[in-house]
Amino acid sequence: MELTPIQLLVKADFDKVDKLINNCLHSNIPLIPQLASHLIDGGGKRLRPLIVLLSAGAFHYSGDAHLSLAATLELIHTATLLHDDVIDVSALRRGKKTANSLWGNSASILVGDFLYSRAFQLMVEINNPRVLKLLADATNTLSQAEILQLINCHNADLNETQCLKIIEGKTGILFSIAAQLPAILAGRNETEIKAMSNYGLQLGIAFQLIDDTLDYIGTTLHIGKTKGDDLAEGKATLPLIYALRQVEGKNQKQAKLIRKAISKGDRKHLDAITDIIEFTNAIQYTNKRAQTHAEKAIVHLQAIPNSKYREALSSLAKFSISRTY
Repeated sequence: MELTPIQLLVKADFDKVDKLINNCLHSNIPLIPQLASHLIDGGGKRLRPLIVLLSAGAFHYSGDAHLSLAATLELIHTATLLHDDVIDVSALRRGKKTANSLWGNSASILVGDFLYSRAFQLMVEINNPRVLKLLADATNTLSQAEILQLINCHNADLNETQCLKIIEGKTGILFSIAAQLPAILAGRNETEIKAMSNYGLQLGIAFQLIDDTLDYIGTTLHIGKTKGDDLAEGKATLPLIYALRQVEGKNQKQAKLIRKAISKGDRKHLDAITDIIEFTNAIQYTNKRAQTHAEKAIVHLQAIPNSKYREALSSLAKFSISRTY
């Protein structure tokens, strides 16, 4: 499953969103467009804008507020990436050196704040009270999920339920409103609006779960970051949580190794831990969970009229679990 055919369906609007984003990066302070462009032009999938544009097409929305909405979500997402790379001390993002490794932590945080402020300026232009409230609520949910993840770094006792709660807040929420808000802009009924919200949430969970597997089975060339970053940051993602659950009480040496790696936050024993993950079928388990969420996303689409855009949204769910990058 390839992403390009899905993107081509809304290419004209995508070009307008790109132009809008580039306009938002303008500043008389050269560091701002230089640093922000480094990440924004770095080859990201732009899934959140893509979902917005496909959803707007599915509901025959005829205005241009969806363009501002798509740009807003990409700016918010980019701001969180800048902040995340500082928190995680990341060296690579999308196959390039991270902004914080090139310009320093302070510059990355402040330019991230600049992008947040630009996003809120675009929000105001949308001028729809319900949309504005949902956007504001979403950024708050996102921030709380970031904090929840932070305080659970190095926590080897994090369970699957807690892990999914973090995923819902960090990834699911922006996917959810990306799908939902165009339905509101188009004046659709509450059944369709709720269906799109649920579609986006399930899609976001599926997408993130696959991301978590790629951290162990992907390559730096394909995933654009160093393999084992999550382990080095002390993040107990689902593959690791499941593997630990399988060896706990059965193989204390393996369980101790995983617990120590999470609590210390290093990739020194990455190969050994990857072997445990493989032995316990943790990747297959996580893939199956991701597939379940992707299937749920597709089911929710049945509540909206059939169209080439609905089919593309369905294909996007399939892409989310078949990708290798």
